Amino acid sequence: MRFSHLLEGGIALAAAHGATATGSGSGSGSGSFTPASTIKTDALAVAALANLAAYSVTNPNPSSCNMLNAAKRREWSTLSSSQRIAYTNAIKCLMSKPSHLSPTLVPGAKTRYDDFLAVHINQTLSIHGTANFLSWHRLFTWAFEQALRNECAYDGYQPYWNWGKTAFDPAGSPVFDGSATSMSGNGAFVPHNCTNGLPTGLNCIPPGNGGGCVTSGPFVDYTVNMGPIAPTLAAPGVVPASSLFAYNPRCLRRDITSWVSSNWTKDIDSFELITQYNDILSFQNRMQGDFAAGYYGVHTAGHFTMAGDPGGDLFASPGDPAFWLHHGQIDRTWWMWQNYLSPKTRTSALGGRSRSTTRRRAGTGRWMIF
Repeated sequence: MRFSHLLEGGIALAAAHGATATGSGSGSGSGSFTPASTIKTDALAVAALANLAAYSVTNPNPSSCNMLNAAKRREWSTLSSSQRIAYTNAIKCLMSKPSHLSPTLVPGAKTRYDDFLAVHINQTLSIHGTANFLSWHRLFTWAFEQALRNECAYDGYQPYWNWGKTAFDPAGSPVFDGSATSMSGNGAFVPHNCTNGLPTGLNCIPPGNGGGCVTSGPFVDYTVNMGPIAPTLAAPGVVPASSLFAYNPRCLRRDITSWVSSNWTKDIDSFELITQYNDILSFQNRMQGDFAAGYYGVHTAGHFTMAGDPGGDLFASPGDPAFWLHHGQIDRTWWMWQNYLSPKTRTSALGGRSRSTTRRRAGTGRWMIF
């Protein structure tokens, strides 16, 4: 039940957000941002919660977890300023603690935060385009949440970023407006070429107003220690790591634009994903993107809304702290799909293949240690 994302009681009143976003996208934190409506997926979330509640009556959880005491994850914009700062401070706390991994096997992991980045790098080819994509990232996000709570005294739960609210103006949104209560904003402008967001090379994301180091917000002084392994930002100064776990210190770069988000992260995109793809295999494949057709899907589109380095790197994307809000929403979207029709059949639904790699794993048998 810890993943149920129990929703705020007022979610059904989402019609209050019915206006299309018209913010400036300047990333100035000026307060001009207007969220787009998410009424369609909000209604699905209400239905999912009601179905889960009914199912729980006849199928109670054998543990002490129940609908009343389950953890509640909240959307970033619904958090107070102090709650947002508490979250980013907890992340910075992890960034200040030493790594738990072997410096011989993972020389680039200098901090506790880096441990999560290293785990993702190590597992990348076995957790994307695979049957365990959703479940692995659910565990990964939960483990990060637990580290924040147990190691850095964070008293909240992992927030999520509802992409539909920010689809038309991500840079002006509370997530990326660059204020002290954001996840930091855009990078400084650096002339650069398009970003090749899809592995097929069929799409070229037009260069935005960033590309350089982030200039404001809580992570302005953050040092990314590993990656990029598969960089997509074609900007001067982006140097690939010499090996998977090499130490490669640099700033956090972003190139936030609405080109991707306005095409693939609108509320209707998530609504159609949840309601039109009725088996788990087609659902997770559509979510991750139909690359041959030039379709990003909400997963890939979320990553390339922020783009940059390491946000646009399949391997090292958790190096951008906004990764966790994005995957909080990925998990919420799966939760809605699992519960809005049939919790009994969909909660345990699996489909697809799991690939393993021959890459040597770091650690001593505890590589999934978080």
